[in-house]
This record gives sequence, C-alpha cells and structure tokens, in this order.
Amino acid sequence: MHLLIPFAAPLSEAGQHALREASLPTLESLLARLTPTGRDEGDEYRLSPPHERVLARALGWDGGDGALPWAARAAAADGLDTGELAWGLLSPVHWQVGAEHLTMGDPEALALDADESRAFLDAVRPQFESLGWRCAWGAPARWYVAHESLAGLPTASLDRVIGRNPDLWMPDDPRARLVKRLQAELQMLLYTHALNDDREARGLQPLNSVWLSGCGAHRAAQGDAPRVLDALRAPALREDWAAWSEAWRALDRGVLREALAAVQGGRPLTLTLCGERHAQTWTARPRGVVASLRSRWQRAHPATALEAL
Repeated sequence: MHLLIPFAAPLSEAGQHALREASLPTLESLLARLTPTGRDEGDEYRLSPPHERVLARALGWDGGDGALPWAARAAAADGLDTGELAWGLLSPVHWQVGAEHLTMGDPEALALDADESRAFLDAVRPQFESLGWRCAWGAPARWYVAHESLAGLPTASLDRVIGRNPDLWMPDDPRARLVKRLQAELQMLLYTHALNDDREARGLQPLNSVWLSGCGAHRAAQGDAPRVLDALRAPALREDWAAWSEAWRALDRGVLREALAAVQGGRPLTLTLCGERHAQTWTARPRGVVASLRSRWQRAHPATALEAL
C-alpha cells in the first residue's frame, strides 16, 4: 500500500503556526516505524507541484515541468475517447480583480451545475472550434480542449494558481501565444454575457476566465498509482488553517491509524508526504530490535519532518 498526502505542509507563516500546533499522534508513531527512502526536491515556483511529480513517476511517466498529461487522463476517466490528440484541461474560473493584483478562484467555488456549465461551454466553444480546436465537456468544473499545439506545452497546475495571481503563472512558451489570445477573447466575451448577468443577479460570482493545464496526449499507466488522500487540498488552497488542521486530525484518526496497524502487523507500507516544494517518502522495512526501540525512544514531533517539505 502506498499513501500519498498532498498539501501536508504549508509555506505561509499562519500555516506553519497551525502545523506546529497540530497534534498528530498517529503520524508521529507511524514515522517512528518507517524509514526515509526517497525525496523529491524542488521549489514553490515549479509548474508541477510535488504531489503531481510523485504521482507521475508512480505511473511511469516522464516529462518536463508542467508537461504532464493530466487532462487526457482525466478526460478518459470522464468517458471521453481521447485518441491520439493532445488535450488540455480548460477550467472555468473566477478572477477577482483587486486594486493591485488578480486572484484566481477555485473552479469548484463557482458551484456550477451541469446545465449551467454546459451553457457556458457552448458560449465559448465557437472561439476554439473556429480555429480548429476540439471542445468537450467532462464535468461542471472540467472542460477539455484538444489541439496539436498542446502537445508538450508546459502549463502551471491548477494547484499552483488557485488563490494566487494568475498573471505570474501564465505560460511563456512561444506556443502559448494562441492560448493567451484565446483567453483574452474569452474574458471579453464572458464579461457581458447574459449567463453571468443571471449569476450576478443571484448573488453568485461570474465565470470570467479559464485556466489551461495538464496538456499532452494520453499515456497508459506503467505502474500502480498510490492512494491519494486529498482532504488537505481544499482548506490549504483557501488558506483556512483551522479547517486544514482539522482535516489533518481526521486523517490521523482514520486512515493513518489503519496504516499504523498494518505496519505493526508486519504488512508493507509506503507513505509520501508532499509540501509545496518537496516530497518525502518513507517505507516500512524490516529492522532489528535495537533500531526499532531506538526509533521509538527518539521520536520527533511530526512538524519537524513536515516543515522540511
């Protein structure tokens, strides 16, 4: 069993304080019984966050930063025939325009239902299809586009951009010029669209932009994917550290307690914790009695390991 936990450690001062205050006794006991076996080093400016890099390796994928075909994988899971086309995830989003900068919201925060989402996609579809792109609907917060220019195009993961200034994460690859032009045209179209007038009349945020990510052709998995425990993602992205701490405690009381019991029973376990920069992997390995006793007496607070992510 391989467990992968994204957003296990924040970088912000408020998040670090929440981490140090969190009580995670099961994680502490579990780490005392595991051996560090691998580390993925990076920084918070890479287009692909650590959890995506770890998952890609587990699937047997290679690829440059931001050039992993998550869109085609998700499209196939949504029942689309991806064929040999290069796909991109086109996420409907709200850009909050502030006095000094933009902030991109979470697509899920728009709370689009299926009919409304399809109507918005139909509104923007001609902009793409007139240039030979293909558009497809997968779910209310998941639209897809396919075009040859998306093959290997590096783009920033949604998990990098949500809650941040999207201008700083715009692709600078020359192949992205068309993407930027289309995005600007869509923003103008959506700004005065009747669908947004209706949303604003209901007190809802307008859908005023899109974000392209996960570009590339579909690749078959060459290995087993870990079990991704993503309960920390939503509160981390909205910087709700009280909810993030509670989500960590729920993991500690639930699935990690089961994992600890598995290790105590002699069953194999791999655990990967991911922050915004790095990922650290631990594995249950047979150890001598002395080493096992020493690790239990020399326990460190989990924050010590998590702050290094």
